[in-house]
Amino acid sequence: MIALSLAEIAAVVGGQTYDIPDPSAEVTGPVVRDSREVVPGSLFVAFVGERVDGHDFAAAVVGAGAVAVLASRPVGVPAIVVEDVQAALGALARHVVERLGATLVALTGSAGKTSTKDLIAQVLRRKAPTVFTPGSLNNEIGLPLTALSATEETRFLVLEMGARGIGHIRYLTELTPPKVGLVLNVGTAHIGEFGGREQIAQAKGELVESLPAAEDGGTAILNADDPLVRAMASRTKAKVILFGESGEADVRAENVRLTDSGQPAFRLHTPSGASDVTMRLYGEHHVSNALAAAAVAHELGMSVTEIATALSEAGSLSRWRMEVTERPDGVTVVNDAYNANPESMRAALRALVAMGGGRRTWAVLGKMAELGDEALAEHDAVGRLAVRLNVSKLVAVGGREASWLQLGAYNEGSWGEESVHVSDAQAAIDLLRSELRPGDVVLVKASRSVGLESVAQALLETGTEGEVAAR
Repeated sequence: MIALSLAEIAAVVGGQTYDIPDPSAEVTGPVVRDSREVVPGSLFVAFVGERVDGHDFAAAVVGAGAVAVLASRPVGVPAIVVEDVQAALGALARHVVERLGATLVALTGSAGKTSTKDLIAQVLRRKAPTVFTPGSLNNEIGLPLTALSATEETRFLVLEMGARGIGHIRYLTELTPPKVGLVLNVGTAHIGEFGGREQIAQAKGELVESLPAAEDGGTAILNADDPLVRAMASRTKAKVILFGESGEADVRAENVRLTDSGQPAFRLHTPSGASDVTMRLYGEHHVSNALAAAAVAHELGMSVTEIATALSEAGSLSRWRMEVTERPDGVTVVNDAYNANPESMRAALRALVAMGGGRRTWAVLGKMAELGDEALAEHDAVGRLAVRLNVSKLVAVGGREASWLQLGAYNEGSWGEESVHVSDAQAAIDLLRSELRPGDVVLVKASRSVGLESVAQALLETGTEGEVAAR
């Protein structure tokens, strides 16, 4: 974080100081909520969780070098005490962002947020120092913590914004007001909480409503291929840039294809020219993500050649998202187990088949959470798609939702041993260990709560000798 005195922080957050001998002492290190991340100069934020109370670690973090604790009660060590720690954290983030003068890019969407955020960051940091959301820390706590990690040298701040209801994104934009706002898509992720795609569109569109007017530098970047996103143009006073494969898109892809290994390649067109891109990532769904990143970078002054080169060299920065690893025996494991929704499931299955290239393919799938009344239909549809794509074997892992996956496959014509329902991750591991053959390609994917990453990890730890080469 940029250096701030404890007195200034207390004034910004409306807090009282306790046990602070020198109010001019500065926070020069990161603002953290995890006591294990404290380094000299840190500010520790004490949240009260369901199982752990951060206040209990106050003495330890100060002993480790924290300058003070942002707390909701006195803790016997230097502290700034406020009524609401979360609100205070947000106020501090807003203050720092206003001080920085960096260009703030915010993005949201039902699917692909984290992958696209990682692409944007990898492209922009070729132009200037860039800070971006680590992993998926895109909520009312993770977002301000990311903003507070920026320094005086930061020129681009790329923030992923998630939502579980109307008003969530509006709140996040008040903490960190963006200049550039990107909406990727409106799908069915969290549809059970929102109630429908129109409600999801209403929530996601809060991002473009928050942008400055075009004459003040505001830019809304919208997916031309998604009607609900494209319609958001009427909800903003910002300049509108369209991306997609539509001929009307300002930034678009032509001649889209997949390499023999399942990596997308295309001709990138921007208002200033065109250039070829061959990505290191896997799956055709990354084309849309790359176009979104290209639109942001082009709007911020990068040339099409710079953008294409950066996209071609970009990798995955966040774990368990289409992590492709080849074992020494030739089995390829695709760990995409961080999360799942119907859109990302379909994209991952298509990527699996493309990567297979005629080899045996395994789809180890589990529950997609938060689908509400659509859960049965969506799981059934994914099971059916696995059959239509000729996935060699579907392994449905878990309870009721997994049975729906298998039922869909069965009703689509998956007979005999082409699909199987197992009770848990260990059962899936046992099955795969006994049946995998060299050259097989295995996709592992489910919502985060299922914990299917353990399947991928077990496959990479078993039956292999020597070094495992990650691609």
